[in-house]
Amino acid sequence: MSTTSFDLFSKEYKAIIEMEIIEYVKRLEAPAVVKEAMAYSLAAGGKRIRPLLVFAVLEAFGKNLRKGIPAAAALEMIHTYSLIHDDLPAMDDDDLRRGKPTNHKVFGEAVAVLAGDALLTYSFQMISDMIDPEVTAEMKLALVSLIAKSAGAEGMVGGQVADMEGEDKQLTLQELEYIHEHKTGKLLTASILSGAILSGANEEQLLHLRDFGYHLGLAFQIRDDILDIEGSVELIGKPVGSDAGNHKSTYPSLLTLQGAKEKLKHHIDLAHASLGKTALQTGLLNELTDLIATRDH
Repeated sequence: MSTTSFDLFSKEYKAIIEMEIIEYVKRLEAPAVVKEAMAYSLAAGGKRIRPLLVFAVLEAFGKNLRKGIPAAAALEMIHTYSLIHDDLPAMDDDDLRRGKPTNHKVFGEAVAVLAGDALLTYSFQMISDMIDPEVTAEMKLALVSLIAKSAGAEGMVGGQVADMEGEDKQLTLQELEYIHEHKTGKLLTASILSGAILSGANEEQLLHLRDFGYHLGLAFQIRDDILDIEGSVELIGKPVGSDAGNHKSTYPSLLTLQGAKEKLKHHIDLAHASLGKTALQTGLLNELTDLIATRDH
């Protein structure tokens, strides 16, 4: 199998962001246990799709990719906080995350809650403290507003609430799409638009990139639902079949497995089409889109 440009890009920038997020935590003047808990979940692995989206958009605009490190790290911290809280007994009550014991299993529930809180709040401090001379105060304000809305009650938190309320219910496709657009899609879109804001994108480019994020987010979740049926516990790091066991509505349960695969292709095609309207060098973003469609974990 040949190595693609995205493979090389992903390897390099995953390594950079994984080093940087731990370095950010080390700088904190905070109790050792909360820093240890923050670092534990940040270092647990993962695809790092949100940081890679920030960097890939900067690359599409021909910008210096290192400009995006604070925003990319902030988005990964918000994503990680959400996973820590999702795994808690009051939420999904999971024992494993990425093949390792969940944060509360290692540090206890109270520290896990506080570690998640610390990651969320630190993310905004990192953006406000950006010192790159090309990053203006207006850019920082736009990033804070975008990410706060995408992560909060109008975004990821709202999607999580709708997801919990939808358990043991037969949802419509529209209700399911609301959950996934907000729970997963909003933060993915914020990652894309963060790279665009840092690149000085115009309104038309922002519009097409927002559409790209919408379709990419839904495609990501549909693939997740398919993997919950067809995936391998060794690859995805958690039990397969959990959605059915938890009586959750999914794309395969509403559309059949074949119907879900057709819906996945529909959103992947529209994501590519949105990229084509930006007039940018979107090779890496196109490769990443195809990777999301075919990923096995």
